[in-house]
Amino acid sequence: MRTDDDAALHDFVEGRRTALFRSAYLLCGDRHEAEDLVQSALVKVVLGGRRHGRLDNIEAYARKTLVNTFIASRRRFWRREQAYGELPDRQGPVPDTDTGLVVRAALARLTPRQRAVLVLRYWEDLSVEATAEALGMRTNTVKSHAARGLAALRAGMAEELV
Repeated sequence: MRTDDDAALHDFVEGRRTALFRSAYLLCGDRHEAEDLVQSALVKVVLGGRRHGRLDNIEAYARKTLVNTFIASRRRFWRREQAYGELPDRQGPVPDTDTGLVVRAALARLTPRQRAVLVLRYWEDLSVEATAEALGMRTNTVKSHAARGLAALRAGMAEELV
């Protein structure tokens, strides 16, 4: 028998999984990693909801958990290493100039915090204050990360589009 809180959590997971996946994909740039990220974040949300009883703003809690889980995954040492069977003798293939691919490639080169700020501000359409609250930083820090991230994004896209 499910309680009202469990039913609310279940409804939230069913209704917001796709939106969280889209944000996770923009954060990490890999479909499989995004699925893992959403699953980990939703497990934490459900456990947090049961541990704390009732969550006042489950949407904000889930978004903050998703971003924090992403940032924590980037701190792990094993995430920085990538094993290759053979080292390439020459530069890899020239990336497709499709705008979506170029934007995702430029996003992938940003720091995790800059990427999180840009995704929350411009993809999730949160205000500076809501982004600051979700990430646990000051509003000026959000503005700074957004400005520097957009500058790096523009520079990265200009390199790839030329």
